[in-house]
Amino acid sequence: MSPAKTPAEILDVDGHEVRVTSPDRVVFPEPGLTKLDLVRYYLSVAEGALRGAGGRPMVLKRFSKGLDQEPFFQKRVPEKHPAFIDTATLRYASGTSAEETVIRDAAGLAWVVNLGCLDLNPHPIRAEDLDHPDELRVDLDPMPGVDWTQIVDVAFIAREVLHDHGLVGWPKTSGSRGLHILVRIRPEWEYADVRLAAETLAREVENRAPGLATARWWKEERGESVFVDFNQNAKDRTVASAYSIRPLPDARVSAPLTWDEVRSRRPEEFTVLTVPERFAAISDPHAGIDDAAGSLDALLALAKALGPAEKPPRGSDGSGRRASTMPLIEVARTKTKPEALDALETWKARHPEAGAALHPADVLVDGMRGSSSLWYRVRVNLQHVPDAERPAQEQLIADYDPWAGRSGS
Repeated sequence: MSPAKTPAEILDVDGHEVRVTSPDRVVFPEPGLTKLDLVRYYLSVAEGALRGAGGRPMVLKRFSKGLDQEPFFQKRVPEKHPAFIDTATLRYASGTSAEETVIRDAAGLAWVVNLGCLDLNPHPIRAEDLDHPDELRVDLDPMPGVDWTQIVDVAFIAREVLHDHGLVGWPKTSGSRGLHILVRIRPEWEYADVRLAAETLAREVENRAPGLATARWWKEERGESVFVDFNQNAKDRTVASAYSIRPLPDARVSAPLTWDEVRSRRPEEFTVLTVPERFAAISDPHAGIDDAAGSLDALLALAKALGPAEKPPRGSDGSGRRASTMPLIEVARTKTKPEALDALETWKARHPEAGAALHPADVLVDGMRGSSSLWYRVRVNLQHVPDAERPAQEQLIADYDPWAGRSGS
């Protein structure tokens, strides 16, 4: 973030002193929201935000260079952190570890926002038990061309599957285009079992709503459907928690809903400007979530009944890599999303006939996790382009290397 142009503001938050630097710096130009406005937003919904993120290790997603620049992801807690910030040491499959931030009160919320965090990204575990998640996360991720009504239809099917297997789902807007359904579970299962249960849920939703929903992990195979993203339950994955501010121009918020609201409300209704009044009026729709922890036994029994999920074929080049069943070509790898979209338009200009034949879900612009920030890969699925008119794989229009200059890259 840019150097301070105004004196820091010192807040007393429940007896803790929190220093907010550059309080008047505008973070969201469209609604005119300053950094101090964002701190005050989180303090106004602190009870709900802490219900989602409090007591959990979190990755700090810091927009230190502003909203129009890619954030960087910081696993390790800053060395100089106040006494009211707790920590937990997470160990990863790679053999590395990191002492991550754990917030437990409103002062902690204000402190992470001052670091440049907009959304809160906690792990699905408590700091007291790092091996057994207490939350299964259902991420309904619409492919391009999918409208809100289809997402809602899939959400109610997911609710039905959860109910049939003894679990309670708590819906919230993702703060972008999709919906999240949070499911509290007893912390009795390891990550692998939780992910298997989530994958089984996704497969059953697809079985009940073929064409509307998909559990296919490979993006090019999903078509215009809602992907039930079970891999958000893999170890080390995080999801923006309830009341998180999302990095969209209107300062949209990931808002908890009641099931009665899911069909009638829209994501754009919930912003930093509107949610505090809603919270003051109705409190938190997820207030009972911690009292609804359930068992994964029924979903894991269904996993056995369904058998292993279909695995993609492997290539014949000896690399062991997956062989796509779709005619994919790669267009570009870029540092930022605007660069990715520019590269896509360049490709379409070179191949106007092929570009005109593409369906919305044929364009694959993926944010890929680099060492500490996102980079973007652009691919095109030529399945709707006649064989004779399909462009061949060409040299990438842009070829950004997110690991260039790093040791061991």
